[in-house]
Amino acid sequence: MPEIQLGCHTVRSHGIKVARIHMHDWLILFLLVVIEIILNVIGPFHRFVGEEMMTDLKYPLQDNTVPFWAVPIIAILLPFAVILIYYFIRRDVYDLHHALLGLLYSVLITGVITDAIKDAVGRPRPDFFWRCFPDGKGVFDTVTRDVICTGDKAVIKEGYKSFPSGHTSWCFAGLGFLAWYLSGKVRAFDRRGHVAKLCIVFLPLLSAALVGVSRVDDYWHHWQDVFAGALLGTILASFCYLQFFPPPYDVDGWGPHAYFEMLAESRNGLPSSTSTNHLRVQHSELESVYIDSHRGMETSSGNVRDPRPILDGVEGNWRH
Repeated sequence: MPEIQLGCHTVRSHGIKVARIHMHDWLILFLLVVIEIILNVIGPFHRFVGEEMMTDLKYPLQDNTVPFWAVPIIAILLPFAVILIYYFIRRDVYDLHHALLGLLYSVLITGVITDAIKDAVGRPRPDFFWRCFPDGKGVFDTVTRDVICTGDKAVIKEGYKSFPSGHTSWCFAGLGFLAWYLSGKVRAFDRRGHVAKLCIVFLPLLSAALVGVSRVDDYWHHWQDVFAGALLGTILASFCYLQFFPPPYDVDGWGPHAYFEMLAESRNGLPSSTSTNHLRVQHSELESVYIDSHRGMETSSGNVRDPRPILDGVEGNWRH
């Protein structure tokens, strides 16, 4: 059986075909963008904020350490730059397309859920007092003692959007997806004990965590807002990555599912369900080690073949 190699499935040769197969996914993605815009236009629920509640909402109003315009750069453009670099190295349009689609879905689904919760909950930010009363003079309803804000309407509107943190959820969605992506590409879980690879994987997560910390330091969010945003972004990044790629600890964790399905379809009509362990790939493509759970033997995977002949040969050597 001839070897099947990477590098021959580029944007020019297979890009239109791949995009056409996933046309409905791109249409839904566009719908998510529209929903996200609508959620940012409509006003949030104005939760009751009594006079006695203002004690914990008088933190100073200050600028963002990480401005709003920087969030898409951190969450989308930075991971995409890494994905694009990998494409120029390997020329695999399947990896490029599915990584980009997974990244955008991860961020946009997270954004829609985050902003929907923000609008529904209407939790006041830690600096709400100064948003509501920029002159420092509180005005409250004579009966309910609810706030009667005198500040700028746009500033007050943002003041009711504390939970969860959008900066944090977006960054954990995008950089969390990047962490998954890098762990597969560097084969972080190949059972060879190269712990240094984990530093590459954890770097995006550390960056996302620092963005979350800045939201508390700037008094734009309570710590619970940041924690919830980080959890939400991480979970959705994981779901979206595993929709397109095998787990990083899998022997085929370096490539997308669609790539192996394409190889299966090109092999004399073999069903895709039986193809994964029968594909031959260059030694440079698979440098991992997998263990046969029943015999406890380690086999170097220079090429991915049917493991039975290899194991039979090893057993024969042991008998002699």
